[in-house]
Amino acid sequence: MTIYLNGQFMPIEQAQVPVLDRGFIFGDGVYEVIPVYSRRPFRLTEHLARLQHSLDGIRLPNPHSDEEWAQLIGELVERNDGEDQYLYLHITRGVARRDHAFPNPPVKPTVFMMSSILTTPPASLLQDGICAVTAVDNRWLRCDIKAIALLPNVLLRQAAVDAGCAETVLIRDDSFMTEGAASNIFVVKNGTLLAPPKDNLMLPGITYDVILEIAQANGIPCEVRRVGVAEVFAADELLLTSSTREVLPVTTLDGKPVGSGAPGPMFARMHALYQQFKREVMRK
Repeated sequence: MTIYLNGQFMPIEQAQVPVLDRGFIFGDGVYEVIPVYSRRPFRLTEHLARLQHSLDGIRLPNPHSDEEWAQLIGELVERNDGEDQYLYLHITRGVARRDHAFPNPPVKPTVFMMSSILTTPPASLLQDGICAVTAVDNRWLRCDIKAIALLPNVLLRQAAVDAGCAETVLIRDDSFMTEGAASNIFVVKNGTLLAPPKDNLMLPGITYDVILEIAQANGIPCEVRRVGVAEVFAADELLLTSSTREVLPVTTLDGKPVGSGAPGPMFARMHALYQQFKREVMRK
């Protein structure tokens, strides 16, 4: 694997970061994940805009222009195997003595990028669906920032793993659903797709946008609003989306079947439309 670190491309085995890097000490940084189809980054403009939003959220100047990012990303894709990849971008505030306040004067940020092979979910998950659990969303109030300090998400996702499940559906204030620990969640009820709003309590997913665009283009009713806890448990279907897992059906929630307990018609339609979109748009 060839990675990029602070201006150089190198084998990942040669990469080193000082122990006083604020990403290591404080988790002071942001990240971005960009899927690549047929060696073309998908919605690069939107991903870089989300990266800029995260950088603005932690008051860290962007180390590169969009044009520079595009050039670096293109070179990283070419240096690694796989027609389909997913890129991980990681930017920290840099190396400085341990002090909670920002370094003054500012130091050079640490910029790291790596690529991995992007694989689609196995057929078994599409046929049977996945199980999920619910948990209190106890994260901070700026979930719209794609921060590298992901310990709350790690613990929430591990709760699903401990239960033999694939994801944790997060409930805020015992009132409404926000998202998954590492995904976005859609509720299906009476043929309508219900989506939580993009606000400070959830990460604005790029795949989330794609799903809504596909649904609206194909006449599928959608509502973007707060989705109550009762609606989650009374759902006809639950759909999980992310850049790496695409669209998956959640068929069991907290040990109880979702709807019929099998992937439903909305999932079948959205999955087919997503695959069509991938062939016709993502790969062009």
